[in-house]
Amino acid sequence: MAHNQARYRRKNQGVILFTLLLGLILLGVMVAVILFFLSLGRQELSDSGVLPGVSGDSGAAQSPYVERRPGQVIPTWTGTERITVLVLGIDEREQEGGPFRTDTMMLLTLNPVTLEAGMLSIPRDLWVPIPGYSDGRINTAHFLGDLYDYQGSPAGGPGLAMDTVEYNLGVPVDYYVRLNFQGFIDLIDLIGGINIHVERPIRDNAYPTADYGTEVLVIEPGLHHFDGEMALKYARTRHGSSDFDRARRQQQVLLAILDRVTNLGMLPQLATRAGDIFATVDDSLQTSMTLDEMLALGGLALKVNREEIRTGVIDEKCTSSWRTETGAQVLIPLRECMRQVRDYTFGVTEGLADVTVEEESATIAVLNGTEVPGLASSAARLLVDHELQVTQYGNADRQDYTASVIILNRPKPATAEQIRTLFGLPESALVSGANPTATQDIVVILGSDYEPSATAATEPGSTAP
Repeated sequence: MAHNQARYRRKNQGVILFTLLLGLILLGVMVAVILFFLSLGRQELSDSGVLPGVSGDSGAAQSPYVERRPGQVIPTWTGTERITVLVLGIDEREQEGGPFRTDTMMLLTLNPVTLEAGMLSIPRDLWVPIPGYSDGRINTAHFLGDLYDYQGSPAGGPGLAMDTVEYNLGVPVDYYVRLNFQGFIDLIDLIGGINIHVERPIRDNAYPTADYGTEVLVIEPGLHHFDGEMALKYARTRHGSSDFDRARRQQQVLLAILDRVTNLGMLPQLATRAGDIFATVDDSLQTSMTLDEMLALGGLALKVNREEIRTGVIDEKCTSSWRTETGAQVLIPLRECMRQVRDYTFGVTEGLADVTVEEESATIAVLNGTEVPGLASSAARLLVDHELQVTQYGNADRQDYTASVIILNRPKPATAEQIRTLFGLPESALVSGANPTATQDIVVILGSDYEPSATAATEPGSTAP
């Protein structure tokens, strides 16, 4: 679906100190917070002047896909086709002039009919064709678009970035959001911080500071409550990891923000800070969406089941490292793998069954969710005997699981189906993963319904009937 509405643009005025995509995070905060405040009374906010340019009951929605009747608090999205938003984070500093490259890019997608939602992270070093230009890193598309005043719809850097993503991923991109992340820090603080579970210890002895120096950053495993600055550091650090891990942490931060702002208990607190929040949002973004479009899409987004949001990263399994003639280290896309991740994130399953277990090369964790000793170890051996790649086994977070589950953190349907068959589990055991930071592609949690004796006949060399 193509949208040709007038695009309104705002120049970022915040002091930009770091290089990190926090766009999708800000988008989620912005939409949810605006929705909450308008739900308290759109007309009152309009009359008070808290929201400049926002109409009350009168006036038509500025989009063919939005309908707003008199007295309606949240406008209705009337479109039936999938909506995809490209979020751009810009490596921009106060001391430097543009144009700027996108540090990383992310797609946010929502099916307004089925309410299926997903987010897909795109690595900045992906080496791809840029329409109208030669091959290059995907993060240079925005730079070239602004530098040469790309005449697309929209024009400039965002337009060329959208067209580049469409060309290489094969999905239409309807809108863009381009943001700085100083506003992200302020917004996190305004909502009272976020809760993050850190999976592994982080120690960065050279975390970059605002004055171009470094500091030691240490984050221990466990549950943390982060303010804006610490949330930024958690999402930004790459020490001992990669851009792929950082993309997964960014998705984790986004989901934590959505958990925070969709908590109805925050409404009174947020209502008293409406002016500050809207001022922060206004200074931090440039977008091709109208406010009514954001509200209508936000209303749909709040209906999405949080546990069913699909997350994907075009990571090391879907890319191959390559050095260009000029010595630049880039990532060559493995198109078939990239298509699988795209289809999984966008909720498309057709064609995935054609991929073999060997081609998927999935990593698996087997966890014991019961009090039966040695269950994970024996189950892991069974999978290894069938040439599956078990990289971890041990105890689950608790030992009272009644039903076993096979969690797909990434699209590995052939492997998941083989595991289900080997373990004699029902199809209901297959579930989509909700942890974008998971180390393994598939996590198996064994419940009390798992019977090791039922799998004996499938073991290689078994003589059981």
